[in-house]
Amino acid sequence: MLKVLAMSNELSMILQKKDQDIVNAVEFLNITKKRLQDMRENGWESLLDDVSSFCDVHDILIPKLDESYFPGKSKRKSSGVTYAHHLCVEVFFVVIDVQLQELNDRFDVVSSDLLLGMGSLNPVNSFCNFDKGKIMTLAKCYPSEFDDGKIRDLSYQLDTFIIHMRSGNPKFSNLQGIRDLAKALVEANLAETYSLVYLLVKLTLILPVAMATVERAFSSMKHIKNEVRNSIGNQYLNDCLVCYIERDVFRNVSNDVIIDRFQNMKTRRGQL
Repeated sequence: MLKVLAMSNELSMILQKKDQDIVNAVEFLNITKKRLQDMRENGWESLLDDVSSFCDVHDILIPKLDESYFPGKSKRKSSGVTYAHHLCVEVFFVVIDVQLQELNDRFDVVSSDLLLGMGSLNPVNSFCNFDKGKIMTLAKCYPSEFDDGKIRDLSYQLDTFIIHMRSGNPKFSNLQGIRDLAKALVEANLAETYSLVYLLVKLTLILPVAMATVERAFSSMKHIKNEVRNSIGNQYLNDCLVCYIERDVFRNVSNDVIIDRFQNMKTRRGQL
């Protein structure tokens, strides 16, 4: 576990920074995955040597790896595998696979492409992270906004756009983020000129809000769809989530308005 956690330490540190560089974060993510995979494929023998040395120093009994492994305290029912197989496959591989699966679940290929595309649009330090290929990959994540024709036009726009941004215009020389870029494009009357680039910038600004909204909705589900209401329908669940998530909005709606709305939906036997 010490070796596994040490490999992901740099990634953990950079993800905790408030001013984290997305490109560096994804790069460290890929490095961590590669190191873990290399350890899984080639690190068993060296780890076994380290453990054996540790056990020798502290007088810890080392089982014979070619003997049958007996799970638990039972010495009668063999598992059918040797200690070497149990420690390597059922412990060593499993620990690394769990770590890799966690990283893949949290940072899949699509998420990495989105993050790298966002980082490539960042105007800090004269667009030092600009990468046309990664920006094009980001655009392809929005097929309803960018069809084949617009993808082609975006490619041409990006070539002109980056030359213009790096030309020394003071309006674009000290930008601190994508939000500043969007504002500068509007103020310089370039939002129409670089319409596709500007559209991608707007989508990039919306993305963190959309992701946070989705996470907030999933977090709210456990409060709405619990053991008591585990058979709730999709439409009713959606309506309840809207009321739960947008509490600040519905707090301004009086009970009388809700009662009148409910009463007028159809004829009822009694009056509320």
